[in-house]
Amino acid sequence: MKTTSGRVSIDVDLEEVDQIIDNGMRAPLSPTDGEKLKTLVHALAERVRPRWRTSEKTRTVLPQPPEVKTAPEAPSSERDREPPGHGRNGAAQFTGAHRVAIRHKTLHPGDPCPACGEGKVYRQKQPKTLVRVVGRPPLEATRYEMERLRCNGCGEVFTAEEPPGVGPEKYEATAAAMIAQLRYGSGMPFQRLQRLEASLGIPLPAATQWGVAEIAAQRIWPAYDEMIRQAAQGQTVHNDDTGMRILRLAREPSDQRTGIFTSGIVSLGAGWKIALYFSGIKHAGENLVEVLKRRAPGLGPLIHMCDALSWNTAGFSTGLQRLLAHCMSHGRRQFVEVAENFPEECRYVLETLGSVWHHDALARQQNLTPEERLGFHQENSGPLMKALKEWMEKQLAEHKTEPNSGLGKAIGYMLRHWEPLTLFLRIPGAPLDNNIVERALKKAILHRKNSLFYKTMNGARVGDLFMSLIHTCELNHANPFDYLTELQRHAEALKQKPSEWMPWNYRDTLARLATPTAA
Repeated sequence: MKTTSGRVSIDVDLEEVDQIIDNGMRAPLSPTDGEKLKTLVHALAERVRPRWRTSEKTRTVLPQPPEVKTAPEAPSSERDREPPGHGRNGAAQFTGAHRVAIRHKTLHPGDPCPACGEGKVYRQKQPKTLVRVVGRPPLEATRYEMERLRCNGCGEVFTAEEPPGVGPEKYEATAAAMIAQLRYGSGMPFQRLQRLEASLGIPLPAATQWGVAEIAAQRIWPAYDEMIRQAAQGQTVHNDDTGMRILRLAREPSDQRTGIFTSGIVSLGAGWKIALYFSGIKHAGENLVEVLKRRAPGLGPLIHMCDALSWNTAGFSTGLQRLLAHCMSHGRRQFVEVAENFPEECRYVLETLGSVWHHDALARQQNLTPEERLGFHQENSGPLMKALKEWMEKQLAEHKTEPNSGLGKAIGYMLRHWEPLTLFLRIPGAPLDNNIVERALKKAILHRKNSLFYKTMNGARVGDLFMSLIHTCELNHANPFDYLTELQRHAEALKQKPSEWMPWNYRDTLARLATPTAA
């Protein structure tokens, strides 16, 4: 056994290891054999440690220098420091809670004060609040039992009328919205919901759930189609792929491709964000091209953010005006993966890029305009990126780094894609990374993890629709359950003017329809 640079190295004799294991299956291991086996296991664990890493932060991937001890802070500094939060959510955080206003039993605004008898009481702006949370099944049912009376003379049967407001459909809009939210928003398979509801006395077969979701999808399809149209008019688009399985997928005989993917596209416009999902054999670039075919002529160049894979730019024609930006997180990850072997070099790169992200966070905190953000980055991040490029070129030019080593390949990746990686230093509004679509794809990955596959292409299209509507609501801070419910209830109005039923403006449309003039 050898120890180098804090890592364990061991010469393995496989025949000896096999002999130790065979002996251990017949009798307890001897202390010598047990120590050899323990050493081997520890060496293997040390070898594969980078694969267990769950964070790519610099302080995680690289050893940190010892903290420098400083003099204790003055008591005044301790008093000025903001106290830590208690971690509980206040009443204002329960935005979906049902509100009940309770008036005082004996006092009204303007009444004399019962305590002093001289002043008058008035209503305070903030009432005292109590939050009480109750548990309910995801889907509840109400069984109406209408009395029936029969004449013993003529045999005529008289049945009580249905309560007002009870429609003819067994599954109302809220049921479809909840099924879609659980299935495509939270990743709960139909079979799992079936078992849960059955244990609560509400039989809800998986096939029934699918039928309810499919009918709802057909009714609200115009909203999905309008989102695609509006996404094509965005100022910045992000796209990427993840793998998917569709069991019954018909292919053209001439199609040699075997992969199946779910593409995620996030489009950013003036005051809105749209997430779109497309499942099938096409890559993210091809799906984005289909979306951008609906882009209005005369719009300015589009900022297209993706990683450097050719799949994300496949199918683009030279006629489309776009500014290509590549994800800085992917470039940074090249150095994270080799940080253990080249700690000092990678520390410089990771800390430099960390400063750039810090500047971007400051720009968001200060609510800078795209032009102001560009100037801020040019002043603060520009010199850092220039020095980083010169350092990387010097590493290769002066043969300080072997080009075929892990560090050399990471440097080569950054230098090859330097122009799209640094678009944020030249174009207002250009993003630093592709993280927004990476987070969006987690919804499709959650579905794949829990449900494993779509059965048919029709099922995949329904899933894409609901995921797109639900995640777009989340990006625009709208309630997806309420949104899906209102779309179904106003399906006819949605067909007439789908642009008025987007997650960021449907509440205004509902308020307008509630006025007497609109009615």
